Amino acid sequence: MLAALAALAALACSCVDGADLGACHAARPPGAGPRVRPADEVRACNGAEALCDRRYDQVVYATAHNAMSNADEGWFIPNQRHPIGRALRDGVRALMLDTHYYRGEAYLCHGDCRIGRRPLADGLCSVRGFLDEHPDEVVTLLVESHISAEDTAAAVAQSGLDGYVHTQAPGAPWPTLREMIASGRRLVVFAESGGGAPDWYHALYEHSWETAYAFREPADMSCAGNRGDPRHPLFVLNHFISDPVADRTMAAQVNRDPALLDRARRCMRESGRLPNFVAVDFYDVGGLFGVVDALNREGPP
Repeated sequence: MLAALAALAALACSCVDGADLGACHAARPPGAGPRVRPADEVRACNGAEALCDRRYDQVVYATAHNAMSNADEGWFIPNQRHPIGRALRDGVRALMLDTHYYRGEAYLCHGDCRIGRRPLADGLCSVRGFLDEHPDEVVTLLVESHISAEDTAAAVAQSGLDGYVHTQAPGAPWPTLREMIASGRRLVVFAESGGGAPDWYHALYEHSWETAYAFREPADMSCAGNRGDPRHPLFVLNHFISDPVADRTMAAQVNRDPALLDRARRCMRESGRLPNFVAVDFYDVGGLFGVVDALNREGPP
């Protein structure tokens, strides 16, 4: 059985989805500085002029849960249909990623790397390619890391993303999207555990809080807090069903509008906080993008 799963996983090991480290380095070598531009030249931010002068914590981002685990690349029991680069091109702006060691190297895996994996630097190269091609977009990585911060930083540098990372001190006001785009520092990286070194590798729960995530049916989806302090400015709304694993049919049910929008609004009323990261399985079914647009039109409570 494991041999069969490993054969499936081999499909996920090739450098697909437009990722090519040589091309990344040719476009901008590791350590290259950000591409700075005048703020008055920034006309749209994450697709909307109205978002440009909102702080990062005043914006809602379509978020792919376990974004690396996808059917197109042959992962076993995937959480998404499409890989990282396609997700970003489709409108996802925050990626939940899991990192593990496999044979001593840093990989994107969901638990057991034998049933789906991709070298971490290759996956990050897809993010880099998107940022290079879309200069008015701000992207976030929410990393469940099972590797060292040093190896995470090495993969970020190898992909050339170190020229994009933003650094935020806990408790300091977030910049606006316009300011982030103008500075070139428009990739925010969080670690679920650890974080803090290097300084751009932020400890997620020093900045945010989340709802529970182990829901088995739609009726379980409360707004009760889980990890993090609700006084923190960023709010992660986990909105996916695991019964016991991700299921596309169930995702279509809970991702639909108005179910998703109703829960987001309810949690915003109960908490007084804007749900910044609306995290779903199978982002391509249901109404995630319409819900995110509606919440961004309404703005913070």
